[in-house]
Order: sequence, then structure tokens, then C-alpha cells
Amino acid sequence: MLSELHVRNFALIGQADLEFREGLTVLSGETGAGKSILIDSIAAALGAKTGKGLIRTGAEYAYIELLFSVTGEERLSRIRELGITPEEDGTLIITRKIMKNRSVLRVNDEAVTAGLLRELTDRLIDIHGQHEHQTLLYPERHLAFVDLMAPEELEKKKAECGRLYGRWSELKKILSRESDNSFREREKEILRFEISEIRDAALKEGEEEALAQEFQRLRNASRISGALSEAADALDTDAVSKAVRRVSDAAEYDPSLKGLLDQVAELDSLLTDARRAAADAAGEVTADEGRLDAVAERLDLIRHLEDKYGTSVSGIGGLLKQKEERLEFLEEFEKNRDEMTAEKRRLGEELSAVCAELTAIRKKTAADLEKRITEQLESLNFRGALFEIRLTETENPGPDGKDRAEFRIRTNPGEPVKPLKDVASGGELSRIMLALKTVLADRDEIGTLIFDEIDTGISGRTAQMVSEKLSRISRGRQVLCITHLPQIAAMADHHCLIEKRSDEEHTETSIREIRGEEITAELARLIGGTEITSGVLATASEMKALAERKKAQS
Repeated sequence: MLSELHVRNFALIGQADLEFREGLTVLSGETGAGKSILIDSIAAALGAKTGKGLIRTGAEYAYIELLFSVTGEERLSRIRELGITPEEDGTLIITRKIMKNRSVLRVNDEAVTAGLLRELTDRLIDIHGQHEHQTLLYPERHLAFVDLMAPEELEKKKAECGRLYGRWSELKKILSRESDNSFREREKEILRFEISEIRDAALKEGEEEALAQEFQRLRNASRISGALSEAADALDTDAVSKAVRRVSDAAEYDPSLKGLLDQVAELDSLLTDARRAAADAAGEVTADEGRLDAVAERLDLIRHLEDKYGTSVSGIGGLLKQKEERLEFLEEFEKNRDEMTAEKRRLGEELSAVCAELTAIRKKTAADLEKRITEQLESLNFRGALFEIRLTETENPGPDGKDRAEFRIRTNPGEPVKPLKDVASGGELSRIMLALKTVLADRDEIGTLIFDEIDTGISGRTAQMVSEKLSRISRGRQVLCITHLPQIAAMADHHCLIEKRSDEEHTETSIREIRGEEITAELARLIGGTEITSGVLATASEMKALAERKKAQS
């Protein structure tokens, strides 16, 4: 559920801070007040395309923040599948900062791509109107809605289908890939050579680093020896020995100098040891050309294998195991091919049978869904409407079977049935979505629905039916609706008023929740336009009271 909305410097909105609750929230206001701007800001935060033109004049950037409260382990699990972890209380904070040259999207303060955000928000919110989040418009998603209305038996069959398809598909790939005998023999020959090459190299962890150090030492032997000899000569001095003698003489007359004498004596001993060590090290350094060549050759081999196989010594060890397993598989392939072919054939038959069962369940579900949605469309002023779910079978099965679904509709008698996505009118499309959502209300897991321009071209009884359907689907979820109709506004559980104020220099849109007499006044404005009489106010009050009684009875 969308709990809070915070907007800064977006189009005509300087600042807006709103709290939303479960149920039906209506947003109304004068024409041109900026009602759609509010929906645009939500869509922008959810990854819709934007531009610097949406930044309020005089501001450096626009900022939108949406706070969602997600409940239910299943919903939370579907969000975690995307690599997004809500807070412990289920809170998700989605923000977008729109600057002149770029925009930044974040979820719980972590930057995300627009693609990932769209996947996330598809699980949270549905915006129906002139926006991109119209999930029912995409044919590839229609089958999921059919399955949503199917009996529990379908899910069990889908799980069985997925299991069979996984193994069948794996065997199909293996048999197809290994069907070329000559290619298989060439691969075995290459594998044998590479396995032998790696085994013969007998690579060891840490060997390359040790050899590199030894190579440096051998190649620079004369420099090392010369430097150590010069160091030994530099340390060969009697200056410290002389200091020991002189401090010793002084200490005979002043016992307090005993500590200083110990220090210089220790220094003399250290210098003697260092001189001897430098001389010994210089003598041990030899320029062994044979060893230098052997080390260089070994290093060349190691680095050649690393370049060839694109990994380190430890990685080559893992690669050797993979190649050995692959060679073993290929050498056993001939023996196992008949067995795999038979298993694939058996699985294919079982898969076809399960796909047929899935198709039968879906056809029955689709027929019932067609009837129920058509009835809903009729009640929404689509006289002579016909809703059709076209099920077709693909040539090859998939993890969910072989079915594809496409929603098609005829909105007026005499017109052809055409794909739902080809319906042009925004208001018409919103009512179609409302009919679908009314039927799917008990099964659909989307927590927040937004309807924009749902009341275009309707009035009277149709408007009343729309309001009742909105109220019905808002039970147990959140529905936001922009409307110009008093019938719909009267059914609201919560009502927000959108107003536009202008002076000679600025125009600004503000949004606030209204209650009590303010709601009556707004309903009267929707009923009576510019002239609000006592009679109109009375009608508005009666309309709100009737709506409350209607909600209490249903």
C-alpha cells in the first residue's frame, strides 16, 4: 500500500506531503488545477520517462518520494526475488531526483535501474489511465490473469509441468548439441590435449610468485653481490670501536655512564654482525645462467597457460576438473544416448498430457471469465459489449504449458472484436480495466490501484455503477481515483482536494485532505458548477449520506 507521497518542485507543485490509507481515496478539483500532475509525479517516481521540463521554474531539481508499506510473506518474498530487501516492518521508500541533465532512482537509499524499478513497482501498484503501468495491456501477461482465476488444481499441474519441462528441455539441448559425431570427436581430441597439457604442467599454488622473485634475484645477481660488498665495506669501520674504548675510559671515573657504555657496546656488536652478514650474503650470490633459463622457461609456461585459459593457477585447477568431467560425459555419450533419447520421449509424452490438462482447465476458466467481464462491461455503459479471451497453443511447450492468451474486446455492436491494447480511448480503457479488476478483485495481489480519467463520457446510472465498483475493489486494498463526478466522489473513504493558485509571478498546485463540510462543498461544486445554492448543498449532503449507507449495506 502507498502510505505517503512527498513531492518537491515537480511541474506546478512546489511542495506536497500526503498520507494515504486503505480504501477508496478520491482526488478532485477544478479543471486545470493539476490533478493529473499528481499522478504524473507518482508515475515518474516509478520510472516513467521524464524531462527537465517537469522541474518547477526556478528550481534546480524535482524530487518525489513514495513510501510503501508491504505486508504478507508472499508479497515480501516476490520483492526479495528482485534482490530488494524491505525494512523489517515492510517499508519500501522509492525516490527519484530529477535534475536538468540526469535523474537518480533509489529504493531504500540504494540506486537502482529503471528496469529493476519497473519490475518492483509491477508488484506494488497499477496505474490505469494514460501511463505505462497498465499491466493488463500486455498480451504476454494475460495468461497469468486467466490462471489467477483458475482453481487450485491448475497450480499443481503447473508445478508438474515445470518439473517435466526442465528435465525434457535439458535432455533436448544435450541430444541436439551432441548429435554431430564429427564435432564430438574433435571436442574430445581437444579436451584430451588440454587435460594432458594441464596435468603435465603440474602447476602449484604460489609457484608463480616464488619463481618471479627468484628470476629477479638471478637476473640481477651481479648487482646484488656488488651492492652487498659495498655495504660490508661501509660497515667496516673502527669508529664505533673507538667510541666504546673512550666511553669505557670515562666510565671508570663516572659510574653513571654505565648505561651509555652498554649502548655503544651493543651498537659495536650489531655493526660487526651486520658487516659479517653482508659479506657472507655477497659471497653466496652467484650468477647461475642455467638456473635463470630454467626459471624463465617455467614462468613462460605458467603465464602461457594462464593467458590461454583466461584464469589464474587456482582457476586452471578447477578448469581441469570441468574438462575431465566433460570428456568423461562425451566418452560415455554413445553408451547413454539411447537411454537419454528414450527418457526424453517418455518425458515429452508426459509433458504433452499435462499441457493438455492445463489447456482444458484454462479454457473452462477463460469461458467463465469472459462471461463475468462482459456482464461487468454491460453495467459500465458498454451496451452490446463482448469480451473475449483468445487461447492459442504454441508449437513447443514451456514451463507453464503450451498456451498463450490475448484479451480482445468489442465495445459497441457491429464493431469487430479487437485486441485490448488497440482500444484508443483513455476513459474507455480505464472502465475496461475497472471491469477486469472488479472480477479479479479477490485474487489480484496488487496492493494499490490508481484510476485516472475513469469517468470520461459517463454520467447518471453508469457513474453510480462505476462508483460502487470502485468501492467494492477498494475493500482490502487501496484505490486512488481522479474524478469529476460527484457520484464517485461521494463514495470516497478519503477525499483530497487539488487547488491551483496564481498571482502575477507564480502559479502553484496544492493538495490537501478535506473532511466534513469541505467534502459537502466540493460535492456541491461538482454537482452545480460555479453557482452553489442551498439546494445544491442539500443535494450534496444527501448524496454523501446515501453513499455512506450504500457502503455500510454492501
